[in-house]
Parts: sequence; C-alpha cells; structure tokens
Amino acid sequence: MSNKAPSYVEGHQLLAGKSVLITAAAGAGIGFSAAQRAVEEGASAVVISDIHDARLAQAVETLSALSPKTNVHGIRADVTQEQEVQHLVSTADDRVGGVDILINNAGLGGTRLLVDMTDEEWSRVLDITLTGTMRMTRAMLRLMQPRGSGVIVNNASVLGWRAQAEQCHYAAAKAGVMALTRCAAVEAAEFGVRVNAVSPSIAMHDFLRKTTPPELLEQLASREAFGRAAEVWEVANVMMFLASDYSSYMTGEVVSVSSQHP
Repeated sequence: MSNKAPSYVEGHQLLAGKSVLITAAAGAGIGFSAAQRAVEEGASAVVISDIHDARLAQAVETLSALSPKTNVHGIRADVTQEQEVQHLVSTADDRVGGVDILINNAGLGGTRLLVDMTDEEWSRVLDITLTGTMRMTRAMLRLMQPRGSGVIVNNASVLGWRAQAEQCHYAAAKAGVMALTRCAAVEAAEFGVRVNAVSPSIAMHDFLRKTTPPELLEQLASREAFGRAAEVWEVANVMMFLASDYSSYMTGEVVSVSSQHP
C-alpha cells in the first residue's frame, strides 16, 4: 500500500461568482487552504480573518496573487469577542455585497489529562472552538436568513466521535460543533440556508507539527487506512463541495474526512 499523497486537484469553478468568509485562515492550516481553494474554485471575493496581523497580511498578499478575478480582503477578529464577531460579519458583508458562504474554521486544541486540566484550559478551548463557531453562525444567519440563501460549513473533528486520551476539552468542543451544526441546520432550512460540517481525522500542517509530539502524529497517521495524514487541501476540497451547489440537498450533515471509520 502506498502512503503517498495524491496529486493536487485543480479548481473546477465550484464557487464561481460566490463570496466567502473564512475564520482562522492565516498561516498554513486548513483555513488558509480553504481560502486558497475558494480562489481556485472561482469565488468572486474571499474574506479571511485571523488574530495574527502579520500572518493575515501575508495570507492576503499570497491569495491575491493567485487570481486577479478574486477580490481578497483581510479583517482581524477574535471569535471569542462578540463585538469583534459583529464587526467582522457586518464589514465582510458590506465589502462583498453579501457573504454567500461562511466557513467556520477557528478552533483551539491542546493536550492535557482531565485530572490535570484547569477550568481556564477547558474554558478557552470551548470558547474558541465551540462558542466561537456559535457566535459566527448566529451573526451570519441573521444576515443570510432574511436573504433566503447562504451556506455555512463548520470544521469539526473525528474526536467528536472517537475517544482519545488528553483530549477531553477538544473532543467535547468538537462534539458540540457537530450538535450545533445539526440543530442550526434545522432552524435555517426554512430560510433556504444550509449548514454542514467536515470532520477531519488528522491533517498535517506546520502548526500541528509544532504543538504535537512527532511520535503521536506518526501513531495517529499510521492508523489511517492510507497510512498517512490528510493533506490540508484534501479537507478543504470537501469544504468546497459542501459550500457549492453540488451539495444543495445536504444540510445538518457531518462529513467525515478520514480513511478510518469512527
């Protein structure tokens, strides 16, 4: 069995004419890859948000160079702050003439045994990963529902299904994202707005390498059927499908982006 990653998939104009807002999209993770894929899929405008000013500016510059047809904007925002969420959503909506697609990518992990975990560690992971997704979804639905259209794609995790030591806070948060996705989808359906989520197992990027012991990464990757971690763009590809009209009959779904059954 080969554990070599497949060739990069070229864009097919899945998001032609659409405007996209993505949180935590600066850097080298799934969020930036989703922004890159949105540009490559023909989005008319891509707004990215992050809390890191320098990385955000660099990401905007990089994305802008990919296609002259896509307007790229960067707006600094912290999803744990309701005022900043409101500013992000309203500013993005104004700049692009109405956001068609929201990708909630912001999240925070960590490694800690439950018996050693502080309230602060628990609360921070939940606040960014779950409550931040709720804040963004709530703000965006208030704009999308009156328009009668829109798509929201959340980033969950297979840890919402699987058990893993030292991941109580992150797993609980991601399970919450799954439940939030399903319930929000039911509420939004009558307004023509769809809400779905991806649930990646392990997607390799620089930040993950810096924050996770290499032996654990190797162990997790070896459990996958392909014997490797996903490339971040492989996760972003599924986000693009859920964001596009090809998934028009899907809502409230959590799609596992994994080669191992939960």
